[in-house]
Amino acid sequence: MPRIVQMMSVSLDGYFEGPEREIDWHRVDETLHRHFNDLVRTMGGILSGRVTHELMAGFWPTADSDPESTPAMVEFAGIWREIPKVVFSRTLERADWNTTVKREVDPAEIRALKAGSGGDLVLSGADLATTFREHDLIDEYRLYVHPVLIGRGRPLFPLRDTRTALDLAETRPFPNGVVLLRYERAEPPAPA
Repeated sequence: MPRIVQMMSVSLDGYFEGPEREIDWHRVDETLHRHFNDLVRTMGGILSGRVTHELMAGFWPTADSDPESTPAMVEFAGIWREIPKVVFSRTLERADWNTTVKREVDPAEIRALKAGSGGDLVLSGADLATTFREHDLIDEYRLYVHPVLIGRGRPLFPLRDTRTALDLAETRPFPNGVVLLRYERAEPPAPA
């Protein structure tokens, strides 16, 4: 069954962006970018919030024509344009590049989308992920921990009064010092 997979880069001290929304501390080299390409190309779609979608749509549609783009970036531009995308926004009227706009996160609609997706769905955007967590819709977390302490910014996991048990499914270090920590939702205990 397809899963909803939250994929995020995070600093060692737990922030996904700095206080001014900066992400210049990300260490995405060619090896890590190829890993992202290989992973995203197998997915059934991308779910994102408006801010994340606009950030991506502002760069990836034409990144393959930029002479500064690396081979992995050129490859990802095509992957991004073609993959089905859903952007959740109350203000966005329309979106291009194989994108559907949804106004709200409806858990029943998300479960139906997941079941019919033909592959896992990547969840991107911290605010949207918080909403998905509140509805218990995330099946897997792929955290890419970058070897940097940024001191302050927006935490990946804001304070909540809920607990989610997870099982470590994979760890993978990359040559640039980034470490993938992949967690799956823990199976509930069997009834006694």
